[in-house]
Amino acid sequence: MLLKLFIENYALIQKLEIDWSEGFSVITGETGAGKSILIGALSLILGQRADTSVLFNKEAKCIVEGTFSISTYGLERYFIEQELDYEELLILRREISPNGKSRAFINDTPVNLTQLKELGDRLVNIHSQQSITTLNKANFQLEILDDYASVQPQVQEYRDKFRIQKVRRSERSLLNEQESRLRGDADYLHFLFDELEKAALMAGEQQELEDKLALLTHAEEIKSGLSYSSHLLENANSNLLGMLAEILTALRGISGFHQEVAEIVKRLDSNLIDIKDITKELQRLEDNIQVDPQESEQISSRLDLIYRLQKKHQVTTIEELLRIREELAAKLQETVTLDDRIAQLDKEIEAADQELVTMAREISVTRSKTIPDFEREIGALLKELGMPSAKFSIACTQEEDLTPDGLDTVKFLFSANKGVTPDDVSKIASGGELSRLMLSVKSMISRKNLLPTIIFDEIDSGVSGDIAGKVGMILKRMAANMQVIVITHLPQIAGKGSAHYWVFKEDVNDTTRSKIRRLTPDERIEEIAKMVSSDRLTEASYQTAKELLIN
Repeated sequence: MLLKLFIENYALIQKLEIDWSEGFSVITGETGAGKSILIGALSLILGQRADTSVLFNKEAKCIVEGTFSISTYGLERYFIEQELDYEELLILRREISPNGKSRAFINDTPVNLTQLKELGDRLVNIHSQQSITTLNKANFQLEILDDYASVQPQVQEYRDKFRIQKVRRSERSLLNEQESRLRGDADYLHFLFDELEKAALMAGEQQELEDKLALLTHAEEIKSGLSYSSHLLENANSNLLGMLAEILTALRGISGFHQEVAEIVKRLDSNLIDIKDITKELQRLEDNIQVDPQESEQISSRLDLIYRLQKKHQVTTIEELLRIREELAAKLQETVTLDDRIAQLDKEIEAADQELVTMAREISVTRSKTIPDFEREIGALLKELGMPSAKFSIACTQEEDLTPDGLDTVKFLFSANKGVTPDDVSKIASGGELSRLMLSVKSMISRKNLLPTIIFDEIDSGVSGDIAGKVGMILKRMAANMQVIVITHLPQIAGKGSAHYWVFKEDVNDTTRSKIRRLTPDERIEEIAKMVSSDRLTEASYQTAKELLIN
């Protein structure tokens, strides 16, 4: 439950601290005194967004801090999951800086707004005039039924699986589009790949072929040049080898008489040996050169294939063609992989669909079984609230296809008067009737799923007199199981509270500020007496106030 609320620099509040009572507390005060400002400040520590417009002093930060007792609410697991320190005395804190920066804390640990809201939703439920209109919304009506049926855990599990299934379907759709594109190109890709595959290209092949073709193309010219050169060296009338031999013979005859001639003889002798080797090498090369027009044609054909493939793929080397072949193979394999993934997804989707249908049907059965009790209890509460002729029912229909909520669509049907056929709540209920219907719903839900604290901001809209007293009794019964805080303008409701807080304005140094304090028993009588007689205190209004407090 909420134990304490500290507010600083928020709207008309400079600084205040409120200690809250357990059970049924009421808040009263003049219109515009700042009662709803308290709710706004409390909403900040429950995860609502805010901006610098809430600052009382635009140059100082706003601070809102709430202290809660949570020892009996089983929140330990939540704190473990969020990696937060659990303490039975919980402190939620929110700070809004003048520059618009917001910070949130759970037990002094910085958290984001999502974490703060998740925890806040487990601690406090704020019911305002705005939330009354949500009763007209179909999804809210279904949530109410699910709350009453205590089927929310199953619904949440179903929604989680439904969301995952939606992701699967989106993935399959994308894969189908991708596969369709690949299929459209598959024949051409296969053609390109097969063409490169059949070419059986090898790295370095092109240069080797070009060199060999050049050799074959000039074979006769090369052979003729080699033959003529070896002939000149060895076989001509004035061949080089013979001439060198004669020169060596002449020089050897005089080498014994001249040392430098002897050195020249050695050099010529070495050169003669080299030239003889060269002659033999030229003869060998000449013998190896073959004039083969057929091989030349084959090599030319092979090179033509390589050049054509290079031009087709806009590359200049065999290595690049080999890379393209590997890329084509990968794309073709991707089609196969896509087929496998799509087939696997289809199996997963089919199995998940069956599971979702089973879950949705089970949830639907629980909802259907719950509806009669729900209708009966709401009807009884409406009679208690002065609507004896009211009729309330729930129209539940099943959709053909699964939705995020299952198979069911519900609609609250209501009629306040005899002879009027129940119709959609949004079409037939007035503001006061909606308020009483919403109170009945909240009262019933609070018995099924206990919340630590529920706050009603002017739930008494559209009711008065004896009905207001009955509204107060229902609120008081709710407070037997939880902390109930009610902002009210009706003395019949104010008199039912176990604690009474008064909100008022005070002018200080030409500045208006909102303040709040808990009233003493005597102050309470006076405040309720003012509410009874519109601020004119009379003996009768005092007596009525005392009677309201006694009853």
